[in-house]
Amino acid sequence: MSKYTMAQIVALTGIKAHTLRKWETRYNFLDPERTDTNIRYYSDDQLKKLLNIGVLTRNGYRISKIDKMSDTEIHETISDRIIEGNYEDEISGLVISMLNMDEVSFNEILRTQIVKKGLLATVTELVYPFLNQVGVLWGINKVMPAQEHFISNLIKRKMFASIDLLAYPKNNAPSILMFLTEDEYHEIALLLAYYIAREMGWRVYYLGQDVPTENIKQVIEEVKPNLMLTMFVTPTEQPTGSKVEAILQQGDVPLLVSGNPTNLATIVDDKRIIYLSHPNDLIDNLKKIKSF
Repeated sequence: MSKYTMAQIVALTGIKAHTLRKWETRYNFLDPERTDTNIRYYSDDQLKKLLNIGVLTRNGYRISKIDKMSDTEIHETISDRIIEGNYEDEISGLVISMLNMDEVSFNEILRTQIVKKGLLATVTELVYPFLNQVGVLWGINKVMPAQEHFISNLIKRKMFASIDLLAYPKNNAPSILMFLTEDEYHEIALLLAYYIAREMGWRVYYLGQDVPTENIKQVIEEVKPNLMLTMFVTPTEQPTGSKVEAILQQGDVPLLVSGNPTNLATIVDDKRIIYLSHPNDLIDNLKKIKSF
């Protein structure tokens, strides 16, 4: 069983700390355990219940009424609200599916949104914020490793399958080289970029994870990409600036960079570097290049 601090509960549910403390004193549904030093911590079951309660309160249910509902009543109400609700509710549904390791529920939420909004909107407006919220996106997981691997593999399978369904780029399409450097293995964010670029008609040379820097020069000389993209996801004490400089030395190609903000702090300013903080930044930059 996992244990979550109040800070993690706040990040995962969106419920403020002072609200959690108030609910704890007034209602019966929340009873966190405490360490020997009187610090609160919460179980998986409490996290799931708080995620569900967050959905209900966002949809107008009074907390006093929720306190009287059984777990079955809450579950049945939530099942309807998540399918009909907003992205915030659906993110909560994805988190619950992840905690339960429930592939069916996870896929149903994604499938419903893809039908309603299309895959690109689902990826940028639902999947990306979900991954960011649970800390999977930038390798600072707020969930246990088994849950992270479960959900990561589900999403990677969907992303590769979706990419395969896209039309192949035209012969004169601009191209982008994507890779993670050595000792970087969290490729979900890079796969999101892969899908976005391909959906926008770009030719993508996807090298994947843990790519030796010396291999990049050979690929640049062979395919002559318009752009490169890499991400520094895994938290590290080693400065990433030297890795970026080594990449730029492989060829005169603009480099899109994203990742864990802490990792990016050591990168020096260079006119060839373009920082991305959100999928929309990637979309905007790809549009600019393609329009020339």
